[in-house]
Amino acid sequence: MPFLGEVIGLTTVLCWTVSVQFFGAASKEVGATPVNVIRLTVAVLLFSLFLLVRDGSPIPVGFPLHAWVYLSLSGVVGFFIGDIFLFKALVELGPRLAMLMHSLAAPASAVIGWLFLGETYIPVQWLGILVTLSGVAVVIFERSPNGKRPRASLPKSAASVKGILFGIGAMLGQAVGFVLSKVGMQVGDGYLDAFSATQIRALAAFCCFVAYFTLAGKWRNVRKAAANRRALVYSSTGAFLGPFLGVSLSLLTLHYLSTGVAATILSLVPVCIIPFSVFLYKEHVSFKAVAGAVVAVLGIYLLVS
Repeated sequence: MPFLGEVIGLTTVLCWTVSVQFFGAASKEVGATPVNVIRLTVAVLLFSLFLLVRDGSPIPVGFPLHAWVYLSLSGVVGFFIGDIFLFKALVELGPRLAMLMHSLAAPASAVIGWLFLGETYIPVQWLGILVTLSGVAVVIFERSPNGKRPRASLPKSAASVKGILFGIGAMLGQAVGFVLSKVGMQVGDGYLDAFSATQIRALAAFCCFVAYFTLAGKWRNVRKAAANRRALVYSSTGAFLGPFLGVSLSLLTLHYLSTGVAATILSLVPVCIIPFSVFLYKEHVSFKAVAGAVVAVLGIYLLVS
């Protein structure tokens, strides 16, 4: 099928764009951490059912040991640590700013690859990193027409220091998780199954959450969150669109597209999320904010070109 990889990539963008709306709404209802537990529980169940029907086993028992190690580490860093910060950023900053900061995972992945994996980049790619950082900075430090930062509101249209720190944590978790996933999925010249790889990541993160809530004695918060029907529906819907469908499709794009083209398409989330911010949350989005998001995507294009 012509342009199959591009179609998968754009479908992934749509899944992520819609899923963060559900996760943001659920997190405002019951808090970020309980929502993470609920969505990972739903995701693990969905993956187990899917793999059981497709392969006859609820987990990818045929994966080599190195894949289990790296993908598990990716799940801990990306799904557990990174997504805790992401969900807190969604509450503090709102979906638009949180996902825009999340897009910095692409240049961060490049820097990590350069520092630790011996990857090399040409000058135009370093320029892309600077352009991306500039675009995100324009949006984060945007001021209102009277020269003052907009007042905090829900959803928040200004970036607080705490929100920025949460966004940085989410971005670093995503970047390191992506690098670990790439290493874990590679077998010779190809890649292992994307759905199975994401199942391993989700299982590792789920185990971390179970251990954390058990040691901290906070299962009461999860039970309270699960009793909130609206939060449960939001979290479950987001789990299907995000961890199950969206993340798996994002890894599947690597089967059909180069890493650069795939990363460029997936970086469109901050731009696609703008209409949701305007029409769903009634957030004022200035021309400067739209331009900053577009510039950030342009920088990612230069990075992966």
